[in-house]
Amino acid sequence: MEADLHGGTRIAVLIDADNTSPKYAEALLEEVAKYGTPTIKRAYGDFSHQRLAGWSRELNARAIRSMHQIAFTTGKNSTDSALIIDAMDLLYADNVEAFAIVSSDSDFTSLALRLRESGKKVYGLGRKTTPSSLQNACDRFIALEVLMTESQPDEEAEEPEEKGRSGDEKSGDESPSLNLQSALTKAINAMADEDGWVTVSQIGNHLTRTHASFDPRNFGHSKLTALVQAQPYLETRGDAKRLEVRLKAPRKAAAEPKKATRAPRKAAAKAPEKTPAKTSAKTPAVEATPEVEPPAKPTVKVTTRTRTARKTTTPKG
Repeated sequence: MEADLHGGTRIAVLIDADNTSPKYAEALLEEVAKYGTPTIKRAYGDFSHQRLAGWSRELNARAIRSMHQIAFTTGKNSTDSALIIDAMDLLYADNVEAFAIVSSDSDFTSLALRLRESGKKVYGLGRKTTPSSLQNACDRFIALEVLMTESQPDEEAEEPEEKGRSGDEKSGDESPSLNLQSALTKAINAMADEDGWVTVSQIGNHLTRTHASFDPRNFGHSKLTALVQAQPYLETRGDAKRLEVRLKAPRKAAAEPKKATRAPRKAAAKAPEKTPAKTSAKTPAVEATPEVEPPAKPTVKVTTRTRTARKTTTPKG
């Protein structure tokens, strides 16, 4: 969040009193003063109604101009219409550089968008349950609850009901909770240098552009510096003047089991290759000796002549 240290920015503070408790009057003006000078301060509502009696003292004490609007018809919110008309008049008069819309009513979403389209800075101040449509339509949205150091019930006035143009109570469409770790991680990845370091001021500027409702006070820290230092997944270096942040590197212990499992696989894969090599070197191959068949005995063919010759040659006894 960028504060105007010199107070050169003129801000028109437009308060929807029908939708805002008077107990926030002092705190919200102090918050707006961080970003410029509130030259115009107006509160809109039907101050004849007992429900807004608590605003009477605050209007005088804070020099806030009351813009009394009578509810002409039941079910119609003339306060919203009067605030929007005045905002457009101030826009064309061009005597302010920024607007602070104090309301939790999503009916002012179109007004915030129109003012920003004309080059004006828009600050929104409302409850944490303000619909996300209005929160994202502002350059910066601040929850009123975080402005109170001590939350005390307003004993002098009844808490104004949250109503829209139709007069019906708001329901649903509450602002979604911000995932802090995801938001910080994305901001660091988007702005970090080659070594992963980024300054806290760079993170803050990125978050205000991407999340209009981001405020370290929503997470229990008054400053963004204290918030990032409390995160276990971040590491910091430097001093308060220039604090740098980066994501912590993943632990190496998780990678050690992988190395242990790979070693046996390599040994098992090489074993079949070495075994045949050793066998072929030490044990020579023995060729099989073919069997030699004994020479066949000549077969004597016996004939009649042979028998006669045998008888002739055989001596008589």
